[in-house]
Amino acid sequence: MKNNPVVPFILIFALGLGLIFFMSLYGVDQKKEIAGADEEGKTEETASNAEEFDPEGFTQQKCIACHGGDLTGGAGPNLHGLSESKEKIHEIIKNGQGGMPAFGGQISDEQIDQLADYILTLK
Repeated sequence: MKNNPVVPFILIFALGLGLIFFMSLYGVDQKKEIAGADEEGKTEETASNAEEFDPEGFTQQKCIACHGGDLTGGAGPNLHGLSESKEKIHEIIKNGQGGMPAFGGQISDEQIDQLADYILTLK
């Protein structure tokens, strides 16, 4: 009798499908626990992000595309030596202006203040 080389692949496929099915049933049973863990993690993560916010790193991720690698201008204006008040810079970062997107939903007011302070230090 000759062995069929397709049989091991069919067995692995069936085992994989069965494993996926049983794992999904296990996940349904623990849905509430998983959801609770996610919310606890978000609360802790949000608190730690407020403490560990890096304005320079944020500008390197979000601002250099328009304001240039050294923030001296590009599609957006030069951020060095701004004569704007901290409150005005905070408002622009939070709500956006012209082609600049609003970052109010992405970072907290405290983080926006830190970012405005950093921008005012650029000379």
